[in-house]
Amino acid sequence: MKIQRMSDLEVEMRKVARGEIAAPADAASPSVDSSEALIRLLTPDNRRLLRTIRDSKPQSVAELARLTKRAQPNLLRTLGKLEAFGLLEMRTVDRRRVPTTKIGMLHLDIDPYAMSDKIKISLAS
Repeated sequence: MKIQRMSDLEVEMRKVARGEIAAPADAASPSVDSSEALIRLLTPDNRRLLRTIRDSKPQSVAELARLTKRAQPNLLRTLGKLEAFGLLEMRTVDRRRVPTTKIGMLHLDIDPYAMSDKIKISLAS
């Protein structure tokens, strides 16, 4: 995961598409516009949801909805956001969508004087 403004990401993608630069090694990694966007996503409810997925290992979204007592449509919307940020993965197993955590820990280095924040990720074991 990397922090990159959307305008910078667009410029980079256009240069890669035109062949002006090689695709960066982390091109397939999710990117966030700012550290604030990531922090807004990691609400206490979403952290509890991630912990439930990690610890209970639900075998379907329906099972996760029962465990968390959340409505399935709202839960699916939240899971989509968490997946887009690269915090979890939705796998298909026998026509069931199974959420799986991907990361173990996030380390956010914030530079209070410049917009050069960095995110380091340790993968889930």
